[in-house]
Amino acid sequence: MAASVRELRAKIRSTQATKKITRAMELIAASRIIKAQQRAAAAAPYARELTRAVSAVATFSNVDHPLTTEKENPTKAAVLVITSDRGLAGAYSSAVLKEAERLVEKLQGEGKDVDLYLSGRKAEAYYRFRGREFVESWTGFSDQPQYSDAREIGNTLVRTFALSETDEEALDPALASDELHVVFTRFKSMLTQEPDVIRLLPLEVVEGTEAPSADDVLPLYEFEPSAHDVLDALLPKYVHSRIYYCLLQASASELAARQKAMKSATDNAQDLIEKYTRTANQARQAGITQEISEIVGGANALADATAGSE
Repeated sequence: MAASVRELRAKIRSTQATKKITRAMELIAASRIIKAQQRAAAAAPYARELTRAVSAVATFSNVDHPLTTEKENPTKAAVLVITSDRGLAGAYSSAVLKEAERLVEKLQGEGKDVDLYLSGRKAEAYYRFRGREFVESWTGFSDQPQYSDAREIGNTLVRTFALSETDEEALDPALASDELHVVFTRFKSMLTQEPDVIRLLPLEVVEGTEAPSADDVLPLYEFEPSAHDVLDALLPKYVHSRIYYCLLQASASELAARQKAMKSATDNAQDLIEKYTRTANQARQAGITQEISEIVGGANALADATAGSE
């Protein structure tokens, strides 16, 4: 009995130590998530207005730019998968990786070869463990991404996408891509984070479906020094801002998922502590009862032996 109680008390101490760790991680995630939400919200207007500006240039100019021109028979697609650097965030990374697998399967079903670009150690470990190749990976900033991280990723992807048209000697021609997709987690609320897929390049320009009337005054645009030069300047910034926005959304989602997972772990640890405590108390009470019974039994036996000898 004594050994059993000691084991239960050791388990209680171990679970209490684990609870302190998960509680601390929950509080850290909770303290960071507000700032992550604010950064994501602050980046949205810039990304939105830059997208409108690029769409205006692409719509109202007659320039065929490689980043806005849709190829007739695309044969290669690049996919950027954004996951976390650390675990203990529930199903956050696994949900993104499952969505990426579905996208890859879809693209391969359309007859396209897929090149993978990874952000986050979880994605890197996932594909390394399965012996699957990827072109490049970036790690170390999943919970607090900076614009410089998005610019580094964006520069690589833009060069790869424009390779077949404009930069044939800068990179390996085998890396030339006709499409660029991004798989990330979109933050909707503290309780809801959903994996999402967007096609970043070529730029999709959605034009109005209704024809203008005869009285409508159509906007006139002038591009200085030229529409092609404007696109050359705007499109990389557009890609950087969209990737940065995706990184911020993923960061907020990661922190929300980690807070939820750590709260669940803390609650489970508390339930386990209470269970072990009840079991230890029952074992201790059973031991005390047994000891009392043995003492009473011994006293009765001694009394009977004394009475018999008299």
